[in-house]
Amino acid sequence: QVQLVESGGGLVQPGGSLRLSCAASGFTFRMSAMSWHRQAPGKERELVAFITSTGGSTNYADSVKGRFTVSRDNAKNTMYLQMNSLKPEDTAVYYCKVAVSNDYWGQGTQVTVSS
Repeated sequence: QVQLVESGGGLVQPGGSLRLSCAASGFTFRMSAMSWHRQAPGKERELVAFITSTGGSTNYADSVKGRFTVSRDNAKNTMYLQMNSLKPEDTAVYYCKVAVSNDYWGQGTQVTVSS
């Protein structure tokens, strides 16, 4: 079955960095586009970053452009989100997602940006 497991979240000060990972199994990772999403308290879940199956094309929400970088290692079945210059408004639970016949989500990892 499809499994997505996020890791790497935590508490960081404004201006700091974190690197999230999403370990995938149960589907053909190298043939699947992937995405990162986040949900802050009281807000709807939003798309943060998207990456094609080869990693050759990426897209970002305007709010994270220039600060976040999505990448993937198809040999390791893992997607990453490098987050730099973090702001308090980046505080949220971050999820990875794949759409293969259905949408599958990981359990999420909490990112808190606070001094």
